[in-house]
Amino acid sequence: MSDQLVPLRLPPVVPGRRIVGYSAVLLPHTDTAEVDWDGFESLLGRTLGAGLIPAVNMDTGYVQLLTEADRTRVLTVAVSLAGAGGFAAGAFVADGEGDAYDHDAYARAMAEVSEAGGTPVLFPSWGLAALDEAEWVAAQERLGSGVDRFIAFELGDMFVPYGRIYSLDAYRGLMGIPSCIGAKHSSLSRQAEWARLALRNEVRSEFSVFTGNDLAIDMVRYGSDYLLGLSAFAPDAFAERDRRWAAEESSFDELNDLLQYLGFFAFRPPVPGYRHDAAMFLKLRGWIDSDATPVGAPQRPDADREVLADIAGRLTDVL
Repeated sequence: MSDQLVPLRLPPVVPGRRIVGYSAVLLPHTDTAEVDWDGFESLLGRTLGAGLIPAVNMDTGYVQLLTEADRTRVLTVAVSLAGAGGFAAGAFVADGEGDAYDHDAYARAMAEVSEAGGTPVLFPSWGLAALDEAEWVAAQERLGSGVDRFIAFELGDMFVPYGRIYSLDAYRGLMGIPSCIGAKHSSLSRQAEWARLALRNEVRSEFSVFTGNDLAIDMVRYGSDYLLGLSAFAPDAFAERDRRWAAEESSFDELNDLLQYLGFFAFRPPVPGYRHDAAMFLKLRGWIDSDATPVGAPQRPDADREVLADIAGRLTDVL
């Protein structure tokens, strides 16, 4: 079997641990498919108010569909509300299948986030994914030398066609980069993440494994922190769940199970459709005015609203 599937050792459950939560923030849109900037500021404020660290210009924020001007405006809004050092943001390079890796473009994207006061999240691209594993680690190291801190990113191809999950040898190399504070892992595989946690515990204990597994959000039991799209639906509920874990309250499981039900429903294939479910859910909660999505984003059927409304009602009951 692949080393992606066989953990070095199943990490122990860590009760009472303080979980570090980065929450991707949806970039809402109006019924005329324009960015709802007031809605975005409100969602960002709610994320901060819950005590989570917002992550902007990520997949949840439609970074692949934004203009350069809108990506820059997102950063401006983020630093105005979160302050320098108070948020993360995708360092995104738009390229196409067959394009070569563009170091200079990535260095500029990393610098833009860092200079705005955010922690860059090294977003994948066709060119970056085309590198072999040694080249991929070397590229991360070279880019990392230009910033104080950054978060690496493994993303499965169920999210984007240029996503890639790397071997444990490559992951070990990543942990050797001083400015890399952690890596978001979005394979949707428990075993692959368990293997990374076991390796982290042996090699570099302060390195953060940020789970991106929206189908197994209880990976925080084993020492993962998180950088999730699912938490964009309910940052208040995730913050409360995390508090219950730190306090070793048995009601953690009830809340976690409900949030996991939401994750299984929203992150069904085609997975990118979860963003439309997020917009529906946030509108149902009264947090945004429209559940519209930008042109080019996958849509969910209208019937999703009934299921989402039921989950929203249950969430109110357990909070």
